[in-house]
Amino acid sequence: MSVQIGVIGAGSCGNTVSSIAEEVGKKIAKNNAVMICGGLGGVMEAASKGAKSAGGTTIGILPGNYRNQSNPYIDIEIISNMGHARNAIIAQSCDVLIAIDGEYGTLSEIALSLTMGKTVICLESKWNIEGTVKADSPKHAVQLAMDDIKK
Repeated sequence: MSVQIGVIGAGSCGNTVSSIAEEVGKKIAKNNAVMICGGLGGVMEAASKGAKSAGGTTIGILPGNYRNQSNPYIDIEIISNMGHARNAIIAQSCDVLIAIDGEYGTLSEIALSLTMGKTVICLESKWNIEGTVKADSPKHAVQLAMDDIKK
């Protein structure tokens, strides 16, 4: 069975956060894990691009009704028609999640994940949330994720 690592973050982001997310995606793929995200732009697209560039598999849990809403780096599109409620599906489907920067949607995914007993690793987070694990680089974030899965 494949390891599934979620990458969560804002639907739009600047170049610095985009570069970080892309590197996280690459590291996930290089560890032979499947990357799951919300399938749209911003952090999700950058992480998907990174995973694809390293030969990885990407899954997008889309908020709407149509597969053509995903970013171009998504291999498997799952249509939820649930809007932000899809965050619960993302959280439940992952073995561990990496939160990169983000806004309130990311905050909801963090809360749902922690409630489900999942490990959440925060990178470039503006929040200090009890129960999350802080990482200081993409390499560190993915290493923490892989170590958590091996427990």
